[in-house]
Amino acid sequence: MTFTNWSFPYATDAQYKPKVAYFCMEYAIDQALKIYAGGLGFLAGSHLRSAYELKQPLFGIGMLWKYGYYDQMRHRDQTLQAAFIEKDYSFLQDTGIKVQVRVDNNPEVFVKAYYLAPEVFKTAPLFLLSTEVPENDHLAHTICHWLYDNNVATRIAQSIVLGQGGAKVVEALGGADIYHLNEGHALPLVFQLSKKYPKIETLRSHVVFTTHTPEKAGNEEYEATFLNQMGFFGETLAEPAWKKITHQEPSLNYTLTALRYAKLANGVSQLHGEVSRQMWKDYSGICPIKAITNAQNALYWEDAPLYQALHDPAAMTQRKMKLKNLLFEEVANQTGKLFKENVLTIVWARRFAAYKRTDLLLQDLARFEKLVQQEKFPIQIIWAGKPFPLDDYAVGIFNHLVHFTRHRPNLAILTGYELKLSKLLKGGADVWLNTPRRPREASGTSGMTAAMNGAVNFSIFDGWICEFARHGHNAFIVPPVDENLPNEQQDALDRTHLFEVLEQEILPTYYLQSADWQKIVANAMQEVKPFFESARMAHQYYEEMYQG
Repeated sequence: MTFTNWSFPYATDAQYKPKVAYFCMEYAIDQALKIYAGGLGFLAGSHLRSAYELKQPLFGIGMLWKYGYYDQMRHRDQTLQAAFIEKDYSFLQDTGIKVQVRVDNNPEVFVKAYYLAPEVFKTAPLFLLSTEVPENDHLAHTICHWLYDNNVATRIAQSIVLGQGGAKVVEALGGADIYHLNEGHALPLVFQLSKKYPKIETLRSHVVFTTHTPEKAGNEEYEATFLNQMGFFGETLAEPAWKKITHQEPSLNYTLTALRYAKLANGVSQLHGEVSRQMWKDYSGICPIKAITNAQNALYWEDAPLYQALHDPAAMTQRKMKLKNLLFEEVANQTGKLFKENVLTIVWARRFAAYKRTDLLLQDLARFEKLVQQEKFPIQIIWAGKPFPLDDYAVGIFNHLVHFTRHRPNLAILTGYELKLSKLLKGGADVWLNTPRRPREASGTSGMTAAMNGAVNFSIFDGWICEFARHGHNAFIVPPVDENLPNEQQDALDRTHLFEVLEQEILPTYYLQSADWQKIVANAMQEVKPFFESARMAHQYYEEMYQG
């Protein structure tokens, strides 16, 4: 295959007109391709899968991380060990495309593009960028070593490679009509495009932007003088020029700047759209912020035999027990504990972050111990997820759970939270627990794929759940609390409500009203796919963002 004036290797559907270059720092495509950290990657992977299924003219631009995010392993005492293991991928093709970007004082950092063909994992085409080329020095090589490097200069360099380098790769491929910034990491893209489209109105007509979080850490901000020195703007700007970009502010916020350079932006749930509009409403020059709710690809995530048994309760129970046992084999392998298929199994699995409140139930230890030790309605709980390896608080919570669960036969914490384990957990869970501090969960898509695998969502009323859940019908909801209360009071109220719903509704329904429980499971499975399957999302992006 030649990549000069490249065209799609399949016929695209005529209803989807603009050719879209989709920029994202991470993609969860397949267990074998470890270039993702968490939810953003899971979302981007599903988007590429549905774009392929719909035959949309959309292709991805990402980074080829030499060591991935990290491999989640254990020290001798079973606490978290972050291992950085070099990855090799024989299924990627060298495109022969090599471009140059400026990073800091080095004007000749070479960026090479590799190609993931659609037939490999049934996705839209994906081009992955690497600085691992002989022409680069060691420092340039390290730019693509691991995702979300903790060194600020390296993080900025990664954005330059993805944004500026990615824009140049797109031009080498023949260009695109629309450039989609999926989160703000690739922001240097807009400064590279400004050379092609010097009029700001024209530039904006080619850029759309998706913001994924109201969390400060997800809306990066750095001193503009440092960004200028690093080459973030593609060239060294005089102070008046960069101050024009930052609207006279000394720092540059990636999200705010993307909102000023895009024609349209969107939050990733209806609630998140409202939160985002409120967050940025006092800033001048921003584009309209819509809401396109995230979704996940059913063909990849759903358990097909479970759906086939949807109207046969006995067959459905049999299949669910099989899925639980597959998960319990992994629990036994990692922890030496034998979980039971006839016991209600709760799973909390996602990125460890303070606002997600991993250990919320444990904060009332006496009540928690009573819950997990009582024999009338036995319970099993599994935690899993990857903390950022240099986030001492999140790693501390993970390690606390390691020690807390060690001698409790019905509690476990697992390592290796990647696509494969995620599928096992969703298949084996009876209840998918979600405990963010509202309204800080922008979307929270893991619950969608849990529902596709017969797990009932039990969640704070936040993110996508607000659009899906009907308490006692297809999910169980923790009543919203006053968001203006101090965090400690919110946590206390949410914790009390969690225990009440679990003790008074979930456990009795599961053990004493099995037909009602199965109906809730079936309702969730049937109702999650029409709107929360990513074909809807991919189509909506074309209708409302790309063609709009």
